Amino acid sequence: MAGRVLFSLQNGVWLFSPLSSMNSKGKHLRNRLHFHRSPFSSPSSKSVMFCSCRSHLQSQSGGEESITIEPFVLTTPLYYVNAPPHMGSAYTTIAADAIARFQRLLGKKVIFVTGTDEHGEKIATAATACGASPSEHCDTISHAYKMLWKDLDVSYDKFIRTTDPSHEAIVKEFYSRVLGNGDIYRADYEGLYCINCEEYKDEKELLDNNCCPIHLKPCVQRKEDNYFFALSKYQKSLEEVLAHNPDFVQPSFRLNEVQSWVRSGLRDFSISRASVDWGIPVPNDNKQTIYVWFDALLGYISALSENKEKPTLQGAVSSGWPASLHLIGKDILRFHAVYWPAMLMSAGLSIPRTVFGHGFLTKDGMKMGKSLGNTLDPKDLVNRFGSDAVRYFFLREVEFGSDGDYSEDRFINIVNAHLANTIGNLLNRTLGLLKKNCQSTLAVDSTIAAEGNAFKGTVEKLVEKARIHYESLSLSSACEAVLEIGNAGNLYMDDHAPWSLFKKGGAASEAAVKDLVTILEAMRIIAIALSPIAPSLSLRIYAQLGYSKDQFDATTWSDTKWGGLKQGQVMAQPKPVFARIENLVEGDNREASERLVKDKSRVPQTQRFAEA
Repeated sequence: MAGRVLFSLQNGVWLFSPLSSMNSKGKHLRNRLHFHRSPFSSPSSKSVMFCSCRSHLQSQSGGEESITIEPFVLTTPLYYVNAPPHMGSAYTTIAADAIARFQRLLGKKVIFVTGTDEHGEKIATAATACGASPSEHCDTISHAYKMLWKDLDVSYDKFIRTTDPSHEAIVKEFYSRVLGNGDIYRADYEGLYCINCEEYKDEKELLDNNCCPIHLKPCVQRKEDNYFFALSKYQKSLEEVLAHNPDFVQPSFRLNEVQSWVRSGLRDFSISRASVDWGIPVPNDNKQTIYVWFDALLGYISALSENKEKPTLQGAVSSGWPASLHLIGKDILRFHAVYWPAMLMSAGLSIPRTVFGHGFLTKDGMKMGKSLGNTLDPKDLVNRFGSDAVRYFFLREVEFGSDGDYSEDRFINIVNAHLANTIGNLLNRTLGLLKKNCQSTLAVDSTIAAEGNAFKGTVEKLVEKARIHYESLSLSSACEAVLEIGNAGNLYMDDHAPWSLFKKGGAASEAAVKDLVTILEAMRIIAIALSPIAPSLSLRIYAQLGYSKDQFDATTWSDTKWGGLKQGQVMAQPKPVFARIENLVEGDNREASERLVKDKSRVPQTQRFAEA
């Protein structure tokens, strides 16, 4: 495939346009393109569209200087602020946070982008309904997202709002670049329009009475004089991207959906609205505003812009584009896997490496969404059960990529069994025995304690299993692998019964000391391996093992190697690291239940632990 390479000397960033001819300028540069697979690809995958930000420059002395800039850029959708955040939005974001935390453990420079999409008809309507201006409404809802992400321990690096002036400047520059490429034209359009999707629909995809299959509301007939993007021009290019880069869209069954859409024939789509005032004005026509998707998708790039007086598209791109991974709900897959790459091609920019479309969270078997009015309030869940419980349940119980249903009874049962009993209880009773028999001090290195012990090999295999699952975005399986370490630890404890060995004294007592150190080393490894999923719980475990927060924050995945605990290290006084949730009935007991788990970060002293 022909391509044109653009190189900026100041920032060392390659821009790859698949639709233009090769440019041979730059006689004094010996440039090498390094094409590589998606970070989640299989060894057999081809990746002709992805260009790493690596260049080799000819220095004055004749040597070759290598500049490598390859941050791991991860994005959530930019959430629509027509209503407060719901659990569906929170699910995507905690999944993104788990992936970001794992990539940081690997030593990657991570740029984790999230934010809010704040223009469009629905926003203006929602603001009017609550008696506020669109700007005031956006400020309120955007703040609610930020507060929720704080409550859920979401460690984002960039929070972009599409009402930011810097974003508007980059959108206008991008629009002008696409216009200059001949891919924007003006035309009348008439069709069935879903206000909630902000999209015209084909009749063949609608339900009875022209209802949207996602929002279950009738579409309305509309006719507008708009500007259109020539999506059909990129039919062949998109077919080639999908054929040669099977990891561009994940999971694989989502790729099949996208290929089906493309094969059925791409139609140009409207990118402006004449009837919507709340939006970015079209650069060449102030009577129209830019269509919300053509605006919002650019947030992934504008978020990378540094805080400069004159933000530019090139400046933003040089700070980390292309994205390594877009995480999205499957309902917006078409926009991200068809519209977005075509837009980027038109502007001469690289396409993202991977778009991952996860499933829906359901309640009573139906998609959870603001438009349907059946949302689950994540703030309520966090207030009642704590961030670790919410993060763990949804990442452990919903196979990433598939749909998952929420049940409060199952939530409580899973969290209690896994976090309170398997992990929390194992740590608590081991530290209790260490305090009683060893004054909370380790008498031997963990490496020596586990010499000739098959348990060490079991833990090492499970940690490697967790790493592989994290890397392949199998978050549920990663949780399971870490939990298996806890299960193995409990079985080891029960089989060896160190409390009985201490009573015998002598060699038996020495063996018991080694058993406790062995279990505590496994707990140290659990704390690191579980930290992408339940960071606050993992910190509390690490603190119980005698480490500081700074030491915990400095850990990397290499610290999961056996041998971290050393002789003489003093453990903290044993206390519960995770409060068991009492499953009280609704009504009079609800308030008591909420009090019980209101602030898990302080770990209420009401957890029930099994006696050793």
